[in-house]
Amino acid sequence: MSAPTPPSPFRQVLVVLEKDLLIEWRARSRAFALASFAVTVLLLFSFAVGPNIEVLRDHAGAYLWLAVLLSSTLLLGQSFQVEEEAGALESLILAPIEPTALFYGKALSNTLQLIGLCFVITVPMVALFDGQFNEPFYMFVGVVVLGAAGVSAPGTLYAGLTARLNTRQLMLPLLLFPLLVPCLLAAVKATGVLLKGDAMNQYGSWMKLLLAFNVLYWAVCGILFPRVVDA
Repeated sequence: MSAPTPPSPFRQVLVVLEKDLLIEWRARSRAFALASFAVTVLLLFSFAVGPNIEVLRDHAGAYLWLAVLLSSTLLLGQSFQVEEEAGALESLILAPIEPTALFYGKALSNTLQLIGLCFVITVPMVALFDGQFNEPFYMFVGVVVLGAAGVSAPGTLYAGLTARLNTRQLMLPLLLFPLLVPCLLAAVKATGVLLKGDAMNQYGSWMKLLLAFNVLYWAVCGILFPRVVDA
């Protein structure tokens, strides 16, 4: 009797993605807590700067993406925490799923959640910092998608690398934040020109940097992830 044919890599990615999104849907309180944390970070920035509305408006894009970045460590850390706490991480690695498919499934799940988080906290960002988009909103959607994807790819890799460490809450941001400087810079600058108006046509240049960052790290992290889970 022949062995059953394993599912295609694309199907494996979809299975992992569906599993992770289902887990997050069943634990919706975590998503609410994450959004609350991000809004709290925005409030702290507002209090720290003070009532100078011009300064708040000028740096609204930076505050938004810093809130997303700080919140992402909590989101990325829990992407492997459920399996680790249940003792299922080893079983997941030994399952008939390619490590690369496991990476892309989890990275896509994290990307979708970060996109949702970014749109949720855009509303209080506009209210707190008097931010107004002077360019079409769909251009901001592009920044959010590429920015969230840029954080998720290396973030998922490092979350898998630190999943078994007792100090993972500390090690994950220490490893991740320096790597994300180009992505954060491009996302902040692109959001800034959309809020202030793109008089010098800078949007395209920052989006090219974001796109290049994503192409590089989604490819490299997918290649390196099998070595991470075997470590």
